[in-house]
Amino acid sequence: MLNREEIKSIIPHRDPFLLVDRAEDVVPGQSAIGYLDVVETAFWVPGHFPDYPVMPGVLIVEAMAQVGAVALLSLPENKGKIAFFAGIDKVRFKRQVTPGDTLRMQVVITKSRGALGFGEARAYVGEELACTGELMFAIK
Repeated sequence: MLNREEIKSIIPHRDPFLLVDRAEDVVPGQSAIGYLDVVETAFWVPGHFPDYPVMPGVLIVEAMAQVGAVALLSLPENKGKIAFFAGIDKVRFKRQVTPGDTLRMQVVITKSRGALGFGEARAYVGEELACTGELMFAIK
């Protein structure tokens, strides 16, 4: 299990935008599972939406992408690089994510071609599917 400090040694994200608290089953260049404990003190809670905090969908997708970046940037040849979004396809939201939830994100890298990587992402709360999508990364 990788903790936040270990994750920060792989990807360049920092608070308040580091959206992965821990990761496990990291297979460099192939897959990773990451977790985010959604807390009441998250930066988005006061404004999205007051009196009914729901994690913004774009942040769920970003969190999944960060897990994919952990997998891709764990490869020795990618150490110190950045994985940028190059595309987001077929994203679907199935369940709201709220403070108190733990978001479990699974990303499988399906294809890698030069500086591009492609992945299938799924996010869950418990056993309930919260979000799915296809992600494309550009490594620089």
